Amino acid sequence: MPRIRWEADGPVVVLRLTNPPMNAFDSEQRRELAAAVRELADSRDARAVVLYGGERLFAAGADIHALAAMGPEEIRSWNRALQRTFDEVARLPMPVVAGITGYALGGGLELALCADYRVAARDALLGQPEVQLGIMPGSGGTQRLARLLGPARAKNLLMTGRRVGAEEALRIGLVDEVVPADEVLAAALGYAKRLAEGPAAALEAIKEAVDHGADTGVATGLALERSLFTGVFGTADAATGLRSFLEHGPGKATFGGPGRDGGATDHDDTDHDDTEGRRA
Repeated sequence: MPRIRWEADGPVVVLRLTNPPMNAFDSEQRRELAAAVRELADSRDARAVVLYGGERLFAAGADIHALAAMGPEEIRSWNRALQRTFDEVARLPMPVVAGITGYALGGGLELALCADYRVAARDALLGQPEVQLGIMPGSGGTQRLARLLGPARAKNLLMTGRRVGAEEALRIGLVDEVVPADEVLAAALGYAKRLAEGPAAALEAIKEAVDHGADTGVATGLALERSLFTGVFGTADAATGLRSFLEHGPGKATFGGPGRDGGATDHDDTDHDDTEGRRA
């Protein structure tokens, strides 16, 4: 049984975690996620991604039974691979939305932190409980939490291992939207589809500017922004958007179809990744 299921919904791809009972990350699920993400990174059809664990829960961390049986060198190799895979999720060129139901704990929260936007169920619980096992997060939790929440709030969650309810998560900025549990996937898909209708090259540039600029000084970040700003002016979507604004006013442009090259449509069909129905 596949541990990652690929479901295409027009220009949006849902990557569904399917490793019951808790979607705990083992080596096979990590490998399947890595393969799917690398395929998405090269796709010209996928314009947004939704990470989803199902109606019951998102993911409850790593496979502790497997980790407990590993020695230090094996742990180091396993962690390096999982950290690299999650980083590939974070570096996807298109918007990524996480739909969180039930638990997002440990590695599950670390995966959700790789998304650009997080939708949580009202009864969701999020946390990094590794300290309660005498260990610490190793797949981005210390770094992405601190950048998202600030050092003090991040240390509070990391050092206590406590679970955070959806309303507190919304208040502190850990999630961006809270909805009833049975509406999580629809809300995540709705937001992803809205972004998928936007100018792909500009969205990719915005994501790169924010993510990479935040790790540099202001001057370096501004230089990156200036370079990306100049680059998007050469895209077909920029021409469409500027023309539409001048002729019809703001917010009325219809941007190009498949392809992250700014809406160009004269490419050879053999370059396309067939995302429709690729994975069952």
